[in-house]
Amino acid sequence: MHMLKQRKLVVEFGRKLVTGGLTTGSGGNLSLLNRKQGLVAITPSGVDYFEITPGQVVLVDLKGKLVDGPGRPSSELGFHLALYADRPDVNAVVHTHSPYATTLACLNWELPPAHYLVGFAGAKVPLAPYHTYGTPELAQAVAQTMRGYNAALLANHGLVAVGNTLARAFAVAEEIEFAARVYYQAKAVGEPKILSAKQMKEVLAKFETYGKQ
Repeated sequence: MHMLKQRKLVVEFGRKLVTGGLTTGSGGNLSLLNRKQGLVAITPSGVDYFEITPGQVVLVDLKGKLVDGPGRPSSELGFHLALYADRPDVNAVVHTHSPYATTLACLNWELPPAHYLVGFAGAKVPLAPYHTYGTPELAQAVAQTMRGYNAALLANHGLVAVGNTLARAFAVAEEIEFAARVYYQAKAVGEPKILSAKQMKEVLAKFETYGKQ
């Protein structure tokens, strides 16, 4: 099977979206790019994550042309391709409907650095303006908003996270959901103390070596 390794990873992390509480049912989507081959493995549209097999993971080229797979690619293929075109450092995209990040998105709030783990995304988590899901307008807005950031909230929609690997993109999505929860809970009882630009600069410098052995 073509790109079997990447397709298996899409299946594995798709199930982790659900077990990790980052989405429900068939909500959200994720993809993995093989830049050498110019092919993207992406979740199929509207299929329960626990029913997806590697053979059902859809392969498309960087223009969105179907290469392999029995179904249709995710309806959000557009912003996956837009991010890959705009960000040569990105090889994986994870889109979630995680509860706390989505709550902030529905409030049309950015996520400021109340907790240093916001650094997984950058100095903050910016907010992309609302556009109907699956549209070119949303794809363009996501790509523009995420210049310089590894995660963004989508107004009235959810969260997008990116990384050089699917494991990294998933970790960004997890950590930003945690930071969103902490910020929401803090706002419920008071006004969170936001880290300064200098403090976040120090965090981001330390993150450059985070996890490296």
